[in-house]
Amino acid sequence: MQPKKVWAVYFSGTGTTEKTVRRIASGLSTALSAPMEVFDFTPPAARQADLSFGPEDLVVLGLPTYAGRVPNVLLPYLTGKVHGAATPAVPVVLFGNRNFDDSLMELRNILTANGFMPVAAAAFVGEHSFSRTLGAGRPNAADLTQMDDFARGAAQKLQELAALPTVPVSVAGEEPIRPYYTPRDRHGAPINILKVKPKTDMALCGGCGLCAARCPMGSIDPADVSQVKGICIKCCACVKGCPSGAKYFDDPGYLYHQHELEDIYARPAENALFI
Repeated sequence: MQPKKVWAVYFSGTGTTEKTVRRIASGLSTALSAPMEVFDFTPPAARQADLSFGPEDLVVLGLPTYAGRVPNVLLPYLTGKVHGAATPAVPVVLFGNRNFDDSLMELRNILTANGFMPVAAAAFVGEHSFSRTLGAGRPNAADLTQMDDFARGAAQKLQELAALPTVPVSVAGEEPIRPYYTPRDRHGAPINILKVKPKTDMALCGGCGLCAARCPMGSIDPADVSQVKGICIKCCACVKGCPSGAKYFDDPGYLYHQHELEDIYARPAENALFI
């Protein structure tokens, strides 16, 4: 098989998924001598229209892992507006040094149901959105080398195929897909952070509006960035993207979960590649 175009398609709040998907797609583009195009569906406006691909496209589609799954806020877009037509695909997930659980399998299954055929897949470690220490610096130089090797391996597999496979690539995970991971406190009680929203230190805020522009849910009021009027998915695009460090979380349950993750999962996790 010889795709005529390679697509880098991604949702990326803090940039690690973007970096990973672009790297893999660029490697595939080079190996296959096919041009590369990019579609970033992180901004809310980018998720309004349908996104369709054909049999001559190769789509590298990447997402962050949220609680071991595909982010639930993206499910309507992915299942209803992203379409393939016998389109080879490479699903990619990022995970914050804990585990990707079923996120890669779930993304693979969604793509398969929507007219794509996943021919390779990967889960890469990226710095956790909650933390600056959990998976700090990932993806690092060694990860980038693995991405390049993965891209070459996926390209070779495609070139050796006479036709599109009839079953998707095998990946790690469980079926049926398990429920979203639930954080718990020291007594085993569940911690609910769904309604937790970031705070703003207005003494530090410079009024640049970057947090509102970067929020993938469009939830931060650009006229008053201290107000988060819509849902918050804890992607931390506002926290990590604020040039003056004015955005922060102070919810006790959120902070307990953050520190627990940092304590338990300090070891460097390994990437998982499937070709």
